Amino acid sequence: MPIVLPFERPVVELVTRVRELRELARSDARFGAELERLEEKAAKLAREVFAGLTPMQKVQLSRHPSRPYTLDYIGRLIEGFVELHGDRRYADDASIVGGIGRFAGRRVVVVGHQKGRSTKENVQRNFGMPNPEGYRKAIRLYELADRFRMPVLTLIDTPGAYPGIEAEERGQSEAIGKAIETMTALAVPVIVSVIGEGGSGGALALGVGNRVLVMEHAYYSVISPEGCAAILWKDGTRAPQAAERLRITAPHLLELGVVDGVVEEPPGGAHQDPDAAARRLSAAILENLRALERLDGAGLRDDRYARFRRLGAFVA
Repeated sequence: MPIVLPFERPVVELVTRVRELRELARSDARFGAELERLEEKAAKLAREVFAGLTPMQKVQLSRHPSRPYTLDYIGRLIEGFVELHGDRRYADDASIVGGIGRFAGRRVVVVGHQKGRSTKENVQRNFGMPNPEGYRKAIRLYELADRFRMPVLTLIDTPGAYPGIEAEERGQSEAIGKAIETMTALAVPVIVSVIGEGGSGGALALGVGNRVLVMEHAYYSVISPEGCAAILWKDGTRAPQAAERLRITAPHLLELGVVDGVVEEPPGGAHQDPDAAARRLSAAILENLRALERLDGAGLRDDRYARFRRLGAFVA
């Protein structure tokens, strides 16, 4: 049975009815009017319910186990995707996936965090928390994109980089720093999309783009609410308070200039209609990519530099 969060139950029940009616409408046009009525009702209810969500509830939505992950979006957005493996130094980290394919007729390189659905998959993917070799694989793909003049699309969905001793021994911080440095110097368009969790430097290693988009119910933060609460108050149960103060949800991120656009999700969240979520994300990426294609390599680097210099600027 799919997991349903308490606050989303009314919306999920209505969305499920819409889905069932949509199947009936395909074979019998008489259900068309009823389907349209229910879809409007579901959209209205979702807006009402989700408008009142707390920041912590939005964080819970971003972590929903049914939410589409990187490979789900790649399957819907990228034609002829060929996954590339390994960092050519140590190993292949399954928590970061990447490769080449075509997006809207363009050759692109795609890199993203990948979580698992089952316990076995999550162990394989390390719960979406990369080791250094994952970031070094990403670096290899960034350099490939730069060499062959292919735009880079990254998809962020991680609670953070893996904090284990082995990761530190293999140079976790150096790998993340090198990934950030490499992205700043790319002479091709870089578009970042935060599709779920955007946690700490583990996210930023895929986050240095000309344009940064965030899904409506995703979050992007220097630390998770639980981690922040544990550090500030030595009490993880105060995570909701930390989420409120961190200002990490999509509206706050847009207001602060941390992201350049918010991608609206289908009624009930991206996990209720992954196809619709992918179409909306695709349209947002394509719009920004077309604008960036007017710039040359130096212009793209300058644009990216200026974007990040604006963050945190104080004007008296």
